[in-house]
Amino acid sequence: MKVYRTVRTALKSLMRNPLRAMLTTLGIVIGVGAVIAMMEIGVGSSTAIKNTIASMGANVLLVFPGTAASAGVSFGAGTVVTLTAEDAEAILRECPSVRNAAPVVRARTQVIYGNKNWVPSVMYGTTPAFLDIRDWTELAEGEPFTERDVMAANKVCLLGQTVARELFGDESPVGKEVRVKNVSFRVVGVLSPKGANMMGMDQDDILLAPWTTIKYRVTGSPLQTVTQGSSSSSSTTSSSSSLYPGSGAKLYPERSEAQAASQPMPVRFNNIDQILLAARSAEEIPLAIEEVTLLLRERHRIRPGEPDDFNIRDMTELTRTLSSTTTLMTNMLLWVAMISLVVGGVGIMNIMLVSVTERTREIGLRMAVGARARDVLQQFLTEAVVLCLVGGMVGIALGHGGSKLVSVTMGWPVESSPEAVAAAVGVSAAVGMIFGFYPAWKASKMDPIEALRYE
Repeated sequence: MKVYRTVRTALKSLMRNPLRAMLTTLGIVIGVGAVIAMMEIGVGSSTAIKNTIASMGANVLLVFPGTAASAGVSFGAGTVVTLTAEDAEAILRECPSVRNAAPVVRARTQVIYGNKNWVPSVMYGTTPAFLDIRDWTELAEGEPFTERDVMAANKVCLLGQTVARELFGDESPVGKEVRVKNVSFRVVGVLSPKGANMMGMDQDDILLAPWTTIKYRVTGSPLQTVTQGSSSSSSTTSSSSSLYPGSGAKLYPERSEAQAASQPMPVRFNNIDQILLAARSAEEIPLAIEEVTLLLRERHRIRPGEPDDFNIRDMTELTRTLSSTTTLMTNMLLWVAMISLVVGGVGIMNIMLVSVTERTREIGLRMAVGARARDVLQQFLTEAVVLCLVGGMVGIALGHGGSKLVSVTMGWPVESSPEAVAAAVGVSAAVGMIFGFYPAWKASKMDPIEALRYE
């Protein structure tokens, strides 16, 4: 009841001069409105940038083959052929932090349609999961190839906007056939435009097809190479036997154990060029890297202490840089808006000091009839807080409306922030208490006799 009476008394005192009270809160209204508008615009911009980063692959992990070496000579990155499509399936199955995984086989060759030809910057053989990882599920035309196409190595493909424009012009490529290394591919869809990435590379200059098709029909299968090599070696052996009949000596001496250990022969099998992974969130990227590393070391039978035969790369540095830039801009806008709150707080203090001076006799009368200094302090402090809270409420509505107006007229991304609203209310109350404390303290320290004699 005491708090209720104090608030009621404060409201009655403020309503004696409503115009002055309204002008007093104008600074708080402008300050809170600026804070809300800047926060909503900043949060919307941050969300838009995060979505842009996600479309570029913020949560994407790339698993590359490692470096092979023989007799102390390194063959360079990607020369170890140990990654397989089964590795991608195992990662998706056994790593909880990984949302999706897609094997990738790279190729670079000419694409021909009629009398036109084009060499895409990127030609990937992959699975439909690639589209989900790269946020490319919405196609401009047609439909994506399926897992059945991957299993059957069907000759189907998806074209990027640049490839479709260079080969077909204004004509729709869906249903048409293009030749890739003398292999006919039926175009089943056209990817939606993405534009250039952060490095300036055209992301639309791409051709996607089932990885089995690219592996077996375009780049050639290592299994076929092994088969051909074994047949050729057998024919060589038979020919040498016919050349040297009856001789038990071999044409080529067998390698010793020491030679095999120092110069291991490369093992050829159905390998892929890389694995594309999508973590469940940017925060789970370190955990996903740890899980994938442990799993691949186990699958590749790498002993403790031995180096990995693969490399994992992520986009953490790019994400951190863009996120820090967004945070810096949002904080800068927030501090600029906070200046308006400080100016409004100074106006509150000024008017409250004037009010204390005008109501000196009232203060003396209250003290004379039994009011304590604490009661006077609470009354004037409550008036200042009420002024700031009312201004804060009006400022919240004004700021929200201003941000929506900016979104409609300029097309800027805007997103409501409940945290900003709660912070604005708290800041308004804090400004009222901070800037209203001195006038309230000055009123509570008055001498009742001197206050009653004040003219």
